[in-house]
Amino acid sequence: MVFSGIFGRRLRVWPDFRTIIAAIVALLLLPIDVSSAGFLSDLFKGSPKRNNPPPKHAAAPKRAAPSRHAAPELASRPDADDKPAPSKHAETKCEPAKFRLIVDVGHTAESDGAMSARNVPEFQFNLHLAQRLVEKLKSEGFSTTRLLVTGGRARPSLATRVASANNWHADLFLSIHHDSVPDKMMEKWEFEGKTSHFSDRFSGYGLFVSKENADFETSMRFAKLIGTQMRAQGIKFADQYTLPLMGKYRHDLLDRDAGIYRYDHLIVLMQTHMPAVLLEAGSIINRDEELQMASPARQDRTVNAVTTALKQFCGLPAQSPPPPDAQAKADH
Repeated sequence: MVFSGIFGRRLRVWPDFRTIIAAIVALLLLPIDVSSAGFLSDLFKGSPKRNNPPPKHAAAPKRAAPSRHAAPELASRPDADDKPAPSKHAETKCEPAKFRLIVDVGHTAESDGAMSARNVPEFQFNLHLAQRLVEKLKSEGFSTTRLLVTGGRARPSLATRVASANNWHADLFLSIHHDSVPDKMMEKWEFEGKTSHFSDRFSGYGLFVSKENADFETSMRFAKLIGTQMRAQGIKFADQYTLPLMGKYRHDLLDRDAGIYRYDHLIVLMQTHMPAVLLEAGSIINRDEELQMASPARQDRTVNAVTTALKQFCGLPAQSPPPPDAQAKADH
């Protein structure tokens, strides 16, 4: 070969040029795993002495290409050892004595909610019904059921409710309320010498759930069970929340048969870590229904509906008690 030095001097060291070419060709024709040529294989495959992971873009083992109209193999033929994930709609199994249900009394003594047609604060209706419900549930074996009563102003009390439920790791959250109407629908009347307000246009119960809840599907399932039992007790659902006249209080109806509405941004439904439902047991601004809501008979029907729904939710034997005929006819 010829080596060109720094100073341009040429040193003739040429062997026969044809001999060089023949040697190069012979080397290239050798098998790839002969001699030191194996490093080419190592460069792409990795050394067989190391347990290297496959390249990021390594292809998966090839399967026979499925027919264009055939379902994917993994979807149609799962491995025998793989068990399908349980459906969220599957019946819940729970041990009543250990089941942690919170029955939340809506509003507080200081911020007492709506005023009834006869000037009784909503908080009093909520408290009486919730106490009756907790007593019934404990008598049916749900001994861990907790009555949640908070105090203070409205908004801080909402955060308190959520924190109490989450810190207790409740299994289910049920908030008890009684309904009213927007102020523009109110009419005046005199009751016991005082000017009061009423609206007899609407009546019935309503159930509310939030799609922002950590377990919306289970919230919805429990609400459906309650709604079904409320109807079985002869109590109609309040259908006014879909009407434009409700203004900012208008809500999407999720289930007409059960009377369930969507209320995404209500704090106690949205921020609780467990399934949560709000029950508006009836309208206390409706003069006739207010009297019913104050009666033990109507309260018992609501309590029986929720108790039966909870038993069904837990997969326990449950049969709806028949509603008192006279009271059911009065509601209709």
